[in-house]
Amino acid sequence: MEILRTICAADMEDIAVGGAIMGTGGGGDPYVGKLMAQEAIKAHGPVRLVDVDQFPDDALIVPVCMMGAPTVMTEKLPQGDELVTAFRSLEKLLGHKIDAVLCGEAGGVNSTTPFVVAAATGLPLVDGDGMGRAYPELQMVTFTMHGVSATPMVLCDDKGNSLVLDTVSNAWTERLARAATVEMGGSALLAFYSMSGAVAKKAVVRGTLTLCAELGRTLREAKANHLDPVEAIVERLEAEVIFHGRVKDVDRRTVGGFARGTARFEGVEEWQGHDLRLDFQNEFLMAERDGAVLVTTPDLITLLEAESGLPVTADSLRYGLRLKALAMPSNPQWLTPAGIALVGPRYFGYDVDYRRYFAR
Repeated sequence: MEILRTICAADMEDIAVGGAIMGTGGGGDPYVGKLMAQEAIKAHGPVRLVDVDQFPDDALIVPVCMMGAPTVMTEKLPQGDELVTAFRSLEKLLGHKIDAVLCGEAGGVNSTTPFVVAAATGLPLVDGDGMGRAYPELQMVTFTMHGVSATPMVLCDDKGNSLVLDTVSNAWTERLARAATVEMGGSALLAFYSMSGAVAKKAVVRGTLTLCAELGRTLREAKANHLDPVEAIVERLEAEVIFHGRVKDVDRRTVGGFARGTARFEGVEEWQGHDLRLDFQNEFLMAERDGAVLVTTPDLITLLEAESGLPVTADSLRYGLRLKALAMPSNPQWLTPAGIALVGPRYFGYDVDYRRYFAR
């Protein structure tokens, strides 16, 4: 099997930063996930990152992730072995040896948690994920559009509890798993969406983890060379800066296993006299500039510190932070009718239709 690259503990610095950029404000604290992955790699050895085409059609591939409100994840740290427990429990339930680990979403902690399982099991990690960004609900993956069932699913918590779900639809998986996660203290770790190699080749958003590593390296090298780090990220992602301003107000609350709220910004420098509003449910879902809708899900909205270029998640927003807001197109799979129905603005209760709001 051809290996794209071997990931060592030091590589997780770049991957965690890049994952937070792609996570559109959600996916959990990248610092927490980075530490978990680094400890696992130090204990078990490096991780092999492999292209999905390297696997036979009858291979069994299983994603893993952490579920819950990012605001809880920063205060309720995993013990470290819950993900592996969920993974091995699902393998036993399926009665088939799992051949590879997959990333559920590109988001702060969830870009790094698959490395924990891959290191501990010695299995290869697929270079891709199920979103190309982060979304707040379990059914919001490209796997759903390809007919993959989220169940059987195994959830584990930090207390040693585990739960198996077998549901009638991926939407029902979300509802029941979310309720269980709330009872587990607001966060849980899980293995789900088991699929064949043949399905994975169609469903996976490819190259995600390589992109995360490139983004982290791009940011690091830009700062080392005294270049504008935000511009370096904009160029790499072919993104657009839609605002430059300071946080003037954040309304954030943890409700039903989500971090929900609104952030408001006042413009500085070239955006003096303008304002921006971001609505979020774990992730940034809609941007309004001067009262007009500018960008909506499924396109990506991310925030970077204006000087350092470091990503800022929705749960870490605070008054006075000076940030630049970026927008970029989503993976094409999300722009299909099925994709828009699953993650478009109307699903989240916004009275607008999706369209490409920013110039491209």
